[in-house]
Amino acid sequence: MRLVLETKDIPDFDVLTAGFPCQSFSVGGKQKGFNDNRGVLFFEVARVIDTKRPKVIFLENVENLVEHDKGRTFLVIYNILAGCGYTVRYKVMPSNEYGDVPQARKRIYLVAFLEMEQSDGFRFPEPVPLEQTIADIVKREERQKDIYYYDKAAPLGGKIYNFIGDSQNLFRVYNGSIRNLRNPRTCPTLTAAMNTPYNAVVLLDNFGVRRLTLRETLDFQGFRSDYYFPKTVNIKDAYRQVGNSVSVPVVERIAREILTTFG
Repeated sequence: MRLVLETKDIPDFDVLTAGFPCQSFSVGGKQKGFNDNRGVLFFEVARVIDTKRPKVIFLENVENLVEHDKGRTFLVIYNILAGCGYTVRYKVMPSNEYGDVPQARKRIYLVAFLEMEQSDGFRFPEPVPLEQTIADIVKREERQKDIYYYDKAAPLGGKIYNFIGDSQNLFRVYNGSIRNLRNPRTCPTLTAAMNTPYNAVVLLDNFGVRRLTLRETLDFQGFRSDYYFPKTVNIKDAYRQVGNSVSVPVVERIAREILTTFG
């Protein structure tokens, strides 16, 4: 049974924000795009936009949205928004360049205005120096809970131990294989698939090889230190939610620019 949200039941509002599922467009997925049930959720966003006509639309998705299906997917999204009367601005912004968080997370951000005057006054934020380091987030001298550590005697654990050796870098485990990172100064893109030890960002600390803790993943997304999950959320769902989240400082900077546009 499909539940349909009636737009008439939604109170009027000025800003619509949405991050429609990215798995349909990501290079890490099957890239089925609009042939994936998750991919077509954008059209539900468009249905609300067309009826409610908010002043501003603020969308986020994976970098590959621009290239997916040779650009045709993005053109559909762009044309739908333009057809609703919006002027669309977009930019790919890596978190380590625009949010001072050491995560190599490239995302496309779309900001669309109903009034041309606001669109002309809007500017995406400029890059900022990356001052925060991996060492500011990962404390290798602090022992974490046992659930984060790999068993050296187990097949996967032994494989990771042998690959990492005594390196102080971060590594990605993807479907059980271990990969070096291109940039040792940044954490790789956190994904929804990191909810299992077979898909994780791993490191060697003073006590063994482990994956990033939930706290560390939140820090790499730029969440405040006092933010954490309620006890009712299990660890797999929590990891999945962090991977599906946005880098908070980047979104905050764009939101401030939107507010500035309206004075």
